[in-house]
Amino acid sequence: MTPIAPVVSKPTNTTSTDDEILALLRQPHSVERGFRLLMQAYQERLYWHIRRMVVEHEDANDVLQNCFIKVYRNIGSFEGRSGLYTWLYRIGTNEALTFLKKKKRKAAANLDDEAYDLASTLRADPHFNGDEVQIRLQEALGQLPEKQRLVFQLRYFEEMPYRQMSEVLDTSEGALKASYHHAVKKIEHFMTRE
Repeated sequence: MTPIAPVVSKPTNTTSTDDEILALLRQPHSVERGFRLLMQAYQERLYWHIRRMVVEHEDANDVLQNCFIKVYRNIGSFEGRSGLYTWLYRIGTNEALTFLKKKKRKAAANLDDEAYDLASTLRADPHFNGDEVQIRLQEALGQLPEKQRLVFQLRYFEEMPYRQMSEVLDTSEGALKASYHHAVKKIEHFMTRE
């Protein structure tokens, strides 16, 4: 259920950038500047992570905005046990999952509405520039259980190491590898059937 996005290049020196951002955020006179730098460093990457989960551009923007509001309100509670990016990813993931649950409840309440047609939605989305293969991949992803879809997206699209994924999702690396393996097999089966 998620659109294909270009691979976003990752900042090469995030540790010093993170240290600078956190130093600015901890000083009352430089909080706004620190937050702007935080958004510049991570907004695009978080957008595409969220977009892959929620599919539609407008929904991704809404979830991203909620994510940054939550980050702004809670930056003082960031303890540094994980990397800043990992913390942001966890918040973005949770916000996207919350959004999807609300959307699912709303759709269940509107049983008279038309069935959700992912392929039509993607074809009509002016922000999606994929071809038929990419649309089929998105349909295949839509068939996966939520956890397998999320693990596949983090590993395949984000190239996130299992160790970091384990921190984001609070799951063992072995379980994540198994979920990824099952997701790949299901996607392969979906893509090869006619």
